[in-house]
Amino acid sequence: MNNAKLKNSSLIDNFQLFIINFKELLHYCNCILHFFTIMHMSTLIVKVDHPAYGGFFIGRHEGKIVMISGAVLPGETVKVKVEEERRDYIKAAVREILEPSPFRIEPACKYFGTCGGCQLQHIPYEMQIRLKENILRDCLKRQAKTEPILSEPIIDSDPWNYRLRGQFKVSHGAIGFYREKTREIVDIDNCPLMTKDINEYLEKSRDILKDTDIKELHITTGEDSATALIKSDLVAKSLSGIKQLASIFLNLGFSGLCIEARDKKILCFGEKYVTLNLFGNQRYTISPMTFFQSHWRLNNTVIEFIINCLQPLRNRKILDMYSGAGNFSIPLATDADVTGVEGNPYAIADGDRNLKINNIKNCRFIYSSAENFQIKEKFDIVVLDPPRAGITNSLMEMIFSLSPDKIVYVSCNPSTLSRDLKKLLNRYHLESLRLVDFFPQTFHIESIVYLSAR
Repeated sequence: MNNAKLKNSSLIDNFQLFIINFKELLHYCNCILHFFTIMHMSTLIVKVDHPAYGGFFIGRHEGKIVMISGAVLPGETVKVKVEEERRDYIKAAVREILEPSPFRIEPACKYFGTCGGCQLQHIPYEMQIRLKENILRDCLKRQAKTEPILSEPIIDSDPWNYRLRGQFKVSHGAIGFYREKTREIVDIDNCPLMTKDINEYLEKSRDILKDTDIKELHITTGEDSATALIKSDLVAKSLSGIKQLASIFLNLGFSGLCIEARDKKILCFGEKYVTLNLFGNQRYTISPMTFFQSHWRLNNTVIEFIINCLQPLRNRKILDMYSGAGNFSIPLATDADVTGVEGNPYAIADGDRNLKINNIKNCRFIYSSAENFQIKEKFDIVVLDPPRAGITNSLMEMIFSLSPDKIVYVSCNPSTLSRDLKKLLNRYHLESLRLVDFFPQTFHIESIVYLSAR
């Protein structure tokens, strides 16, 4: 009896082992089948249909969506290489333009297609605007379930040499930007999106950067000065090495330099900020650690638009969330009482300095994240300029409890804007929505929404 039990137990164990081995074999067979399927589909011929957010263009192959990366245009027939296949879509990269669009133009930059900084230089600028507006409409339709008529876009007359800040990567003698989808740095000698001054300071820095342990160089130019933020492998206690590095860059002509050491400590030398002309006659100072809108020409146009939208401003109370150093707060404080909320301590210091040099008394900056800010008073208007993640649920509830008469929402992500707008439209009327092209030649899409209480 015991022998029978042992025999049966052994049979069961062997059967279970067989099942396990069979499942593994089946898994390996599926992997091999998938591999040969991908190999068979390694290149496809696709007709490009329309653009999508993130720098992709959409086509179809045998009914399946193909998300194409690379310099293509709607209407073109292209050969693509399959990079990833999922149940619902294929990701692919363009390898050859078989039937080019008549609208295709020659890129202005010799690094285009290698450097990952730009995606749209092969497209005429007027067409770039139309394509971005189409993406914005598509996001609103799919996610916000609304199809508003877009108002006239806010754009600049010159889509080149507009950036007042350049953030360059450095490694093994190469200085520039990452190659698309990699951490490999494309070595450049100039960038046509940067101002002439930025490119000149980059050239001045080149020889020094090759012989140091610097990882990043951020150059910010003002009206008559330039500062730099360097991210380095030096540690803050290596003060002599840091001082020596600072002296080298100050001798190059930089008015100020901040060095972020490996332990994240920041040491500054020389002037701590540059000065810009804000909205006509105001002075705006900005340090290397504070975000600012680097397309400064267009930024002033946007400020003028916001002020005109929100009239009359006299005796109105405005809450400026994600205020930075006061880009919107300071011009609005010409007539209104403004409270700016910002979570970056360097931006708060810049903002307080800006209030002093412009002799503004009816504006204050509060150091707090937008989500943790405690509202203790009534505000008539809320200005929102959130990061790409958009508005958190807690901040949305805070806005609803405040019930301002007007809201201005400056967005840098059409997807999160659509999500947030779907909620806001339950209580607010959409007065206008328009594209703001802060980043010509790139896939980035910014927009501005003006809402009024129902």
